Amino acid sequence: MELLQNLAFGFGVALSFSNILYCLIGVTVGTFVGVLPGIGPMAAISMLLPITFGLDPVGALIMLAGIYYGAQFGSSVTSILLNIPGHAAAAVICLDGHPMAKQGRAAVGLVGSAIASFIGGSLAIILVMQFAPPLAVFALRFGPTEYFSMMLLALLAAAALTQGSFLRGFGMVVMGLIIGTVGIDVNSGAQRLTFGNWNLADGVSFVIVAMGFFAIAEVLSNLEPNSKPQMIGSDFKWRELVPTWHDFKQAFGSIIRGFGVGSLFGVLPGSGPTIASFVSYSVEKKVSRTPERFGKGALEGVTGPESANNAAAVAGFIPTLTLGVPGDAIMALMLGCLMIFGIQPGPSVITDNPELFWGLMASMWIGNLLLLILNIPMVGVWVRVLKIPYRILFPSILLFICIGVYATNNNVFDILMLAGFGVVGYVLSKLDCPAAPLLLGVILGPLIEENLRRALLISGGDPSVFITHPISLGLLLVAAAVVVVFSYSGLRARSNKPAPIASPDND
Repeated sequence: MELLQNLAFGFGVALSFSNILYCLIGVTVGTFVGVLPGIGPMAAISMLLPITFGLDPVGALIMLAGIYYGAQFGSSVTSILLNIPGHAAAAVICLDGHPMAKQGRAAVGLVGSAIASFIGGSLAIILVMQFAPPLAVFALRFGPTEYFSMMLLALLAAAALTQGSFLRGFGMVVMGLIIGTVGIDVNSGAQRLTFGNWNLADGVSFVIVAMGFFAIAEVLSNLEPNSKPQMIGSDFKWRELVPTWHDFKQAFGSIIRGFGVGSLFGVLPGSGPTIASFVSYSVEKKVSRTPERFGKGALEGVTGPESANNAAAVAGFIPTLTLGVPGDAIMALMLGCLMIFGIQPGPSVITDNPELFWGLMASMWIGNLLLLILNIPMVGVWVRVLKIPYRILFPSILLFICIGVYATNNNVFDILMLAGFGVVGYVLSKLDCPAAPLLLGVILGPLIEENLRRALLISGGDPSVFITHPISLGLLLVAAAVVVVFSYSGLRARSNKPAPIASPDND
């Protein structure tokens, strides 16, 4: 009964004309920012944050939150249509979303993505409303040892469950970790793998790696003499927007599982939508009865990660609001916005500022509904992009990619790195090496190193701390099981291959 009263109070705040307008502006801007390659919600929120200073705290946070989860969905559009992830969490959508577009099923993928985003976000909002305080307490049980073990498990799961062999996936993870260590060591101040080039002092931006390995490599593949990229479009029909019963059966379970994974990782500070979407994809491939479909256009490979993505984006407000601990850089911006308005995040924020907490929660549901209303009619427009002749489309793609990469640091050297990573990504794609594990390695490399160092500093250099903490031990045992199972499966698959037929003797 108390939840219903709080919900009614929240909708009373969120349904005011000004707050609905702020929410609409946020999700609209967020969607278009997500569609632009390389920009992402971080840059959009940073640029628009000063605009919110003249608003009331509730309206400001509602608009910034709308930009955040609007961009989460918008990035899936270019991931599905053009194999270009708008931000880190959308990279995994490329694995099955773009193959669906090549099969003429872009509309199914986009509608499935929109519905999964809405359901995952809506369920996460209910979770936040009901369990915010106890979930915040649970998140406090995770220290550096638990985070290190969790991220190690995520990397091994990504290596094992993406398309291709475990050995190739593991090699790509290691390559990603190496790229993630480029730059100046924050502890010693020493340069690592920079080759004396100060352009690499701040490390390699994920945007450059993602655009190179997915977007540039895709353009190079489509420019091959025998490639026919202009055939990936289809004559769009509005009835394609209605999912078939088969599509519904495929997607429903993945959406629910994605919500569970996204909520868990969203609650944990330092993980967020990126890890949640990759882990969700791994879960979907593991539970599927036909895992061989993944990487070739499986709808679950889109709906599961998209649901996890949005659920984690919503659940990330739990530690930010109730603990004052931001889950990622975007949540840190949200935290800064609150503090600018004189609101101190913490366990008492719900009781001290009920209109802020409950109004934000209600506005998120309204925002997710607005996203669905805005984006379902736009599916036909997005699908028709595929009808543009590729000789016209690919220069535009390259232009937007270069603008997005250059805007990150205003550095021409980034464009040169983009070209280099594009060539490397193209070569690795021809060797059947999956790009997704490498991207996760780039993202988690600095985080896993930071938590490893922090855990060893706290324990005085004793590595046994990783097995004396129960949660950490459990995660490491699961990680070891992943390695053993998939190594054994790979060896068994090779031993079961039929021997080559010997040529007949001509003597």
